[in-house]
Amino acid sequence: MIGMLKKWRNETSVTRFREVDLLRGCAIILMVLYHLLFDLNYFAVYDIRVTSGFPLALARTSASLFLLLVGLSLTLSYSRSRLMGHEKGFFPHLLKRSIWILSQAVGVTLVTYLAIGRGFIVFGVLHLIGLSLLLAYPFLRLQKANFVFGVIFILLGKYLGDISVGFSWLLWLGLAPANFYSVDYFPVLPWFGVILLGMGLGGLLYPGYRRSFSLPDLSHSTIAEVLAYLGQNSLAIYLVHQPVIIALLYLGGVPLALLQN
Repeated sequence: MIGMLKKWRNETSVTRFREVDLLRGCAIILMVLYHLLFDLNYFAVYDIRVTSGFPLALARTSASLFLLLVGLSLTLSYSRSRLMGHEKGFFPHLLKRSIWILSQAVGVTLVTYLAIGRGFIVFGVLHLIGLSLLLAYPFLRLQKANFVFGVIFILLGKYLGDISVGFSWLLWLGLAPANFYSVDYFPVLPWFGVILLGMGLGGLLYPGYRRSFSLPDLSHSTIAEVLAYLGQNSLAIYLVHQPVIIALLYLGGVPLALLQN
């Protein structure tokens, strides 16, 4: 494991800001911990109130950190493409990445529909990220001004959250029927605003693809390397962690019928 991490570090340290991967790794760990608590409650293993208190704070912290880093990483990618003279090819790159992530999101929708039925994921975090890659493109040149637009989107989302509609075709935007329920719901409003805040942070902290602050040397920290490695593989971890948690619950003695709810 250590040898693999050293090899990965040597291959990526020149082109990546490893602290971004490290923070993404922290967000992934928080997400997995929250989903463990959620599953323990959902499958009636333990009675855990996941919609308030520590579990809710854990979920919001994980999601907010991860989406901030999505925006920050977008700014870094755009700055790097401009420095390398590849700006014209950046939108096609975003489009391909968006299609790939949205295809994974559709798979998550189908799997959760078949597995849990009511509450299946209609527009979750992967759907949001896939669509946001395209929505973010006009904002990339704005740099720090994205702080303003991020706040506007968040405030609009707070306003729409108090409105119920009689249809579901604007779920992606943030307008939902009164009885709508999903185990993972991240509409564009307000959550795209968090991504815009991350883009603002990218412009502030990494102008011109340069780090504007100093960091301690963590190159010899195994914990930092593990977190950064997890962060660089966050999509794969997101896709497999729930089946792994459920399998571990089953191996731990939770009856299969209970897991099927």
